[in-house]
Amino acid sequence: MNVYPFIAAEQAGKDNVKRACELLKVSRSAYYTRDRRSERDRVDTHLTERITAVHVVSKGTYGAPRVHAELVDAGLRHGRKRVARLMRAVGIAGRCPRRWSNTTTPDPNAGKRPDLVGRDFAVDARAVDTRWCGDITYINMWQGWLYLATVIDLASRRVVGWAVADHLKTDLVDAALSDALARRRPVDGLVFHSDRGCQYTSDQHAKLAAAHKVRLSVGRRGQCWDNAVAESFFATIKTELLHRQAWPTHKATRQAIFEYIEGWYNTRRRHSSLGHRSPAAYEAGTTARPLPALKAA
Repeated sequence: MNVYPFIAAEQAGKDNVKRACELLKVSRSAYYTRDRRSERDRVDTHLTERITAVHVVSKGTYGAPRVHAELVDAGLRHGRKRVARLMRAVGIAGRCPRRWSNTTTPDPNAGKRPDLVGRDFAVDARAVDTRWCGDITYINMWQGWLYLATVIDLASRRVVGWAVADHLKTDLVDAALSDALARRRPVDGLVFHSDRGCQYTSDQHAKLAAAHKVRLSVGRRGQCWDNAVAESFFATIKTELLHRQAWPTHKATRQAIFEYIEGWYNTRRRHSSLGHRSPAAYEAGTTARPLPALKAA
């Protein structure tokens, strides 16, 4: 027979609990230990529901650090280890980016360009719109290859410009840079860093940069870490979006990329390098906007 509910009914005062334990031959320490365990179980159950809600809204991409940050912003200040334990208990896990091979076609004349970044990717709010980086990745589709070019601010990690096309001509990277320049309108002298791909070292691209007083910078040959921020973004978008399903048409893929970059990555997704804030929140100097809270039953 479970006597603990009877003791709980007498918990209006300390003496009542003591007397009830004596009558039912239960030690007070055992009762209070069980009582604390029951409360912890109730909190764990509620917390697991909130964790699940956050994970669902992130489309299954958030691991324990980002889930924990969401809960803290929502006023639930539980330890990260507790969150990780509860996630493991219900089989919830984030998606970890994998690294992809470099497909850059190098330009032998790129040695004439300097490296103005030197792997200095330190986050600094004062440096927004002073250093950008660019790169290209590929997407395998039923209709054939589609290519995505991006421009990322090294200070805020925001994708400030992007373009997609079914070709790898210089027009693709020029479209991405033009998109970024139109949106941000940086001051003269902005550094735009890239790898030594022939698109980025072409005369056409150099003319576009010169017209907007942009200084071009390139990394060393065969050193993907010289453009690590761009590589990291591509690993993330492939893990969280592009490699999670098949993409039959270019139109559907463009729309999905737009929703991911503009509706999630820039404005909502928490970045560990930004103190678990989104790029938009970091630029605004605010905390990240929490995901929608779980509605009470």
